[in-house]
Amino acid sequence: MGTGYFGHGLGLILLCICSLCFNAVTGITNSNDASAMEIMMLSWADTAPSSWITGTDPCDTNWEGVSCIGDRITSLILSSVGLKGTLPNDIGTLSTLVTLDLSYNTDLTGRLPSSIGNLASLRILMAIGCSFNGQIPNELGNLINLSFLALNSNKFTGPIPPTLGRLANLTWLDIADNQLTGTLPVSNGSQSGLDQLVNANHFHFNLNNLSGIIPSELFSQATKLIHILFDSNEFQGEIPSTLGLVQNLVVLRLDRNSFNGSVPSKISSLDNLEELNLSNNELDGDMPDLSGLSSLQYMDLSNNSFNSTPTPRWLNSLQQLTTLVLNNCSVTGEIPSAVFNLPKLETVRMKNNQLSGSVLIDGSSSTALQWVDLRNNNIGDAQPYGNVAIWIAENPACNPGTRLSSSKLCQNIALEQSYETNMAQCGNKKCSKGLKLNPKSCECQQPYEGQLKFRAPSFSSLTDIQRFQGLEQTLQTKLNVDAVHLCCLYFDTIEYLIMSVQFFPSGTRSFIRSDASQIGFKLSNQIYKPPEGFGPYFFIATPYIIVPDESSTGLSSGVIAGIAIGAAVLAFAVIAVGLYALRQKKRAEKAIEIHKPFSSWGPGGTDNGQVPKLKGARWFSFSELKKATNNFSERNGIGAGGYGKVYKAVLEGDEMVAIKRAQQGSLQGGVEFKNEIELLSRVHHKNLVGLIGFCTEQGEQMLVYEYIPNGTLRENLIGEVPLDWGRRLQIALGSARGLTYLHELANPPIIHRDVKSCNILLDENLNAKVADFGLSKLVADGGAEAGGKGHVSTQVKGTLGYLDPEYYMTQQLSEKSDVYSFGIVLLELITARLPIEGGKYIVRLVTNALEDGGIAFLQEELMDPELREYNLTGFGEFLDLALSCVKEYGSERPSMREVVKQLESIVDMEGSYRVNPPSAPHSVIKVSPKAYGDANVTQSPQLYGEDEDGNSLIMDGQGKEGNKNMFDYSGAYLVSRTVEPK
Repeated sequence: MGTGYFGHGLGLILLCICSLCFNAVTGITNSNDASAMEIMMLSWADTAPSSWITGTDPCDTNWEGVSCIGDRITSLILSSVGLKGTLPNDIGTLSTLVTLDLSYNTDLTGRLPSSIGNLASLRILMAIGCSFNGQIPNELGNLINLSFLALNSNKFTGPIPPTLGRLANLTWLDIADNQLTGTLPVSNGSQSGLDQLVNANHFHFNLNNLSGIIPSELFSQATKLIHILFDSNEFQGEIPSTLGLVQNLVVLRLDRNSFNGSVPSKISSLDNLEELNLSNNELDGDMPDLSGLSSLQYMDLSNNSFNSTPTPRWLNSLQQLTTLVLNNCSVTGEIPSAVFNLPKLETVRMKNNQLSGSVLIDGSSSTALQWVDLRNNNIGDAQPYGNVAIWIAENPACNPGTRLSSSKLCQNIALEQSYETNMAQCGNKKCSKGLKLNPKSCECQQPYEGQLKFRAPSFSSLTDIQRFQGLEQTLQTKLNVDAVHLCCLYFDTIEYLIMSVQFFPSGTRSFIRSDASQIGFKLSNQIYKPPEGFGPYFFIATPYIIVPDESSTGLSSGVIAGIAIGAAVLAFAVIAVGLYALRQKKRAEKAIEIHKPFSSWGPGGTDNGQVPKLKGARWFSFSELKKATNNFSERNGIGAGGYGKVYKAVLEGDEMVAIKRAQQGSLQGGVEFKNEIELLSRVHHKNLVGLIGFCTEQGEQMLVYEYIPNGTLRENLIGEVPLDWGRRLQIALGSARGLTYLHELANPPIIHRDVKSCNILLDENLNAKVADFGLSKLVADGGAEAGGKGHVSTQVKGTLGYLDPEYYMTQQLSEKSDVYSFGIVLLELITARLPIEGGKYIVRLVTNALEDGGIAFLQEELMDPELREYNLTGFGEFLDLALSCVKEYGSERPSMREVVKQLESIVDMEGSYRVNPPSAPHSVIKVSPKAYGDANVTQSPQLYGEDEDGNSLIMDGQGKEGNKNMFDYSGAYLVSRTVEPK
């Protein structure tokens, strides 16, 4: 502690001295530039490079990352140097700056100052992997010389500034992985737009919340784009046919949006296209003929709503194809053997279709073929061949008793061992903390580390030694490093290839930090080009803080002798207290677990009491939260559940939060609480309540969440201000999207386990946010991938009325358990009733009403009276969906992704009705009759039974009445204003 404090204090003293030097010494640097650099240095305090603190003149004393021409600063390359703080407005004073790179300083926060717009000479602006927030400033449109703009992987919000359309020289625009919203701006005479960027080669807008249609005006014959990455947004409408005009296009990713309609035929004219990914949309009509894509290497059309079709014959013309993905595309019939004969084909994924017949892979098939996944079809036979991994589980060929039922073809997919740089030549040699083995020399060195993320690779195998050794070789030679180590390769949920990479210096223990920054600059600025097939990429580096060389202390022999004598005396002392220490060990370990649950998770695994530093969560002291809640005053209390109490609190800076404080009976072990925090810190979605931080002091376990001001859905359903039909649809859709994220995009996937109206909170705009998924369970391997058949064996937990009867009876928890609970919430939205109210169970009430008198009777008897004044467009479809969610067996229920798609369709229907109301009122409300004679929509009598008067009973699974206290579980917290009853 003393050393750290001394170092910090020394840095501050040197900063003050340096500040005086700026005023006392006349240097060669332009005075305005020097003044701006001084302000930036003071803003970043002791995280500024040490050469800034000890040097007196930026252009005359070799300031790290600073380049000058004459007396003017022309370049600032400060990537990965560990800067903390904000970027001062004075950056705009550096009027001759050509290059500005602040990338990979994760603690560089605040807004990007609008004064950057004054840097008229700027050509390269990079701030990748920082923590900048707020809106992207409109003033960037003043940088008319800018050719490279990369602001990806920050926390920017708001719309894309239309002023970016003024950047006529821009070739690279990367604003991916932020929180941007709104539509894509195009020029209209009064404002600029992205369509004016005709010299741009790269539009990387993926991983945002952008919405609306893609304007057809965005593309023309003058467009020079080679990469269009719009995946993982909220775009909708039809894919514009003008995309067919972008003849230079190499990569097109529109996946994971809500595009509908048919795929425009003009896309087939893109003969330079190498990757096409349109998966996970709502595209319909016939599957497009893409025979014109003569350069195509990777194609994914999965999870759309195309018309049923045999395996397309035009696939035979795609001679460059390496990866074919057509999961859930309504493909029927037998796969022609010619498909497997495509000369470069490596991977085929066509699960969840209606394929039939036999699978023929033989000596005429592609010699590159490695992976064929045909699970969940109607295939009757297949033969193993060579080293090709073939999976046909969930096909008739794998039914019990068949010839193949016990073969590898019918077993679950085993994860392949991904490539890793060979370290066998280094044996078992170990390095001290912070150092790694150079795979070439086997010396312990400090590498420059980070992650390479390839956004659109044209292959899917992670075991190709030749391919990845080729990547290592090009990285080593083009970045001028001694060696490269690759490991931990995987494809994430959005099909990005992620790998960890280490770059090793040549002949020294560590890089000069400016050399490390140059490596980051070459990767960020795309100077490095990977081998063919890897496609577009980006790099996220770890800040490079040089580890001190403990072996070079420079001590004299006398000092060393003194240390030796002292060490001998100390050894006797250690022996004397050894037995006492052993006696105290168990007592200390128990105390540490209670009072310092993170004590064993510091760097190196030592018991240093440090709390893990998580990117997504802040550690709070007990005193901070005590002050913020007025000593946990009852007046600050806003709810309670099985976990403990919830308090409204105001942090410094007037930030309103909700604090969940575990009661003594609910405290977890240290490891469990740590795992929960790490899980919650990685979960980010606009329809999930966000974790801000946590506290573990003084035997406490507290979680700090964003404050959601408008209470729970349950409160609002009975509140004084009614929710109209459109708002209820939006709440249902938002909640469903949040649950879909937990099931499919969280890493690892999460089953909520307690979905209910009290765990759906409404923000200031009445947008839904799902809460309390922290008390959930992780999905077992293969759960989501296997169509919901994965499960977690667990003690039954849940809330009475929402609990999945199949989960109760089998104790097998799956994503479909959440679907059941969500179906109950949908019925609440219709009726405003509790799941069990007045001894009656809501599912049985609804199904009985439909059987007795149909839709009109249900509306009269059960529907929330507040809805009667509205035109209930889509009501029938909504009710149909709700009842499909509460089917008795999980296999009969839709997935949450399917629920989202159906709700989006209903919301679109309701929006269309507002614009064009139908003339006949009966067209507004329609319910599919097929759902209401089906015994499966009623609930299992083993869980929700009835007495002789029709009142609901909780059963024990054997037809006997059970104990109502066995469901005493609720992590819900009510973060709300007071809601007046109706």
